[in-house]
Amino acid sequence: MLATTAAADDRGVNVRREVIGTSIQGRQIEAIRIGSGIPVLIVGVIHGREEAGLAITDLLERMAPPSGVEWWIVPNMNPDGVAMNLRGNANRVDLNRNFPYLWAPLGRKGYWQYAGPSRASEPETRAMVDFVRRVKPVFGIWYHQDLNVISPSTGLEGRLRRTYASLTGLPMKRITGGTYTGVAGTWQRRVHPRGMTMIVELGPTLDATQAQTHADAVVEVSELLRNEWK
Repeated sequence: MLATTAAADDRGVNVRREVIGTSIQGRQIEAIRIGSGIPVLIVGVIHGREEAGLAITDLLERMAPPSGVEWWIVPNMNPDGVAMNLRGNANRVDLNRNFPYLWAPLGRKGYWQYAGPSRASEPETRAMVDFVRRVKPVFGIWYHQDLNVISPSTGLEGRLRRTYASLTGLPMKRITGGTYTGVAGTWQRRVHPRGMTMIVELGPTLDATQAQTHADAVVEVSELLRNEWK
């Protein structure tokens, strides 16, 4: 943790901002905690060319989670990729293939899913690994583009996904088309003994109304999680 600020705001909730790491090119990676209770992680960007999630996290920063829920919002864990209009980071590593769990060599620099030279080789990945191990989120929401789907699941995780899909109008369908090793959400699930995650594949674009619908859906699934978590 490189820097922290904390304050109560006019929503009556505690807000804490942390710089949890820096990118290859020195850009800060920030996490914002809002509220207290069951920890929920929300990541707006992991692939630099998939920025639509930022519109949702921007809204969530101005909203309040349900009582008993603690949001940890990471708007952008790949700031160099966003600045350079790259899927990967400044090393051209796909950060969503670079996490420690089930990591395997994949491609070379220039390949769209290049997994990097070793597991958690990238500073952005290591920053998230350290942060998530400390926070231990019960549930994580990771935004991507642009398949416009949510993959189904079972149990409480399945209910959370179905609720989000129903509220936003996203169809439920298995996500395919890649080689899924070293995936962030799959790794994050294993940090908490009963951890759950959801990949939200947004469409190619996201207007302001749609962004608000997604932000409201985060509130609803957070409340469902609180009510069902035992």
